[in-house]
Amino acid sequence: MQQSNKFWNASIEQLKQGYVEEKDTFACLLCEKQIEKGQIYVDKDKYYEAERYMQMHIEHAHESVFHSLMQMNKKLTGLTEHQNKLLRLFYDGKNDTEIKQEMGVGSNSTIRNHRFSLKEKERQAKIFLVMMELLHEKDQHAPQFVEVHKTATMLDDRYNITKKEQEDVLKKYLVDGQLKRFPRKEKFKLIILSEIIQKFKVDKSYIEKEVNEILKTFYVDYVTLRRYLIEYGFLDRKDDGSQYWVKT
Repeated sequence: MQQSNKFWNASIEQLKQGYVEEKDTFACLLCEKQIEKGQIYVDKDKYYEAERYMQMHIEHAHESVFHSLMQMNKKLTGLTEHQNKLLRLFYDGKNDTEIKQEMGVGSNSTIRNHRFSLKEKERQAKIFLVMMELLHEKDQHAPQFVEVHKTATMLDDRYNITKKEQEDVLKKYLVDGQLKRFPRKEKFKLIILSEIIQKFKVDKSYIEKEVNEILKTFYVDYVTLRRYLIEYGFLDRKDDGSQYWVKT
């Protein structure tokens, strides 16, 4: 997805602020909402310039960049459930005694040990980033991989997709925008679904009929497409199926 590419290509500073500045807009990296530059925006009878309005959008729609990142798949964050909960409590300003009580651990020293382990993980991450940057400068044979969408429900070899594979699969299965048949291979399904989701707007809610109409333009078995878009984390919906939206 285009959204995912912007997210993964952003610098650390851009990720921390949650948006990127483009030629004519500010784009949210968490949901890719676009705020046009040079416009004045109104919220509760107050007026805001574009960048401040984008900052308010992140606060209102996502609570914070931190909270949004913590909701990502654990295979993307590299955090265990336990580490995720600890980081949330640290971020909320809890002291070691409060955390000890909430986590149900034996002593404050246990919490300090967790803090030390997370600091060690941070150091390792910095070194690994530097090594990968140096590798990119030398490795001329590395294939280009398709970025994994942030809301992927499972991360395994199915996501090991190169740009060349993506192009070949789209050429094979999509003819004039029509899906000849829905592939059986899981990796190929992901490629097709990643293409189809581009037809949905990120900041819009759809009723089921609207979803079906979009999917029918691709393939007669729109029910199968809808099911897999939800299963693979591209679309989400209300329990009663009354509303659908792009998962961000």
